[in-house]
Amino acid sequence: MDSNVEKSLQVWKEEINTLLDGIDQEYEETRSELQVYTYKFNITKQVVQSTMNEEMIRNIREQYKKPFEKKFTELKEFIKDLEEKKKVYQMFVDKIDKVLEKGEEVKDSIRSSSEMA
Repeated sequence: MDSNVEKSLQVWKEEINTLLDGIDQEYEETRSELQVYTYKFNITKQVVQSTMNEEMIRNIREQYKKPFEKKFTELKEFIKDLEEKKKVYQMFVDKIDKVLEKGEEVKDSIRSSSEMA
């Protein structure tokens, strides 16, 4: 493989790894926020189950449960999207590595052939 091709692939791989690092950071931040909303949602759900006053239940549902449930669902979907992005970009890195590895194998076999001659 030509050195300029190899260098270009390495640069591209670095760019993709930078994207992956950003996705990882966003994933961790979202995961932490999801954990908070998981607690908020579950606590609110338990309080509603333990409350007898229908008016209070309606108020709690409107004020807390519905918004927490909505945010919880949004965060879960966003986590899934980030996982998919990570998987796709990781495929790029894996494919680039495979091509670079094959390029090295070709170089090595050419060197071996020329040394035998």
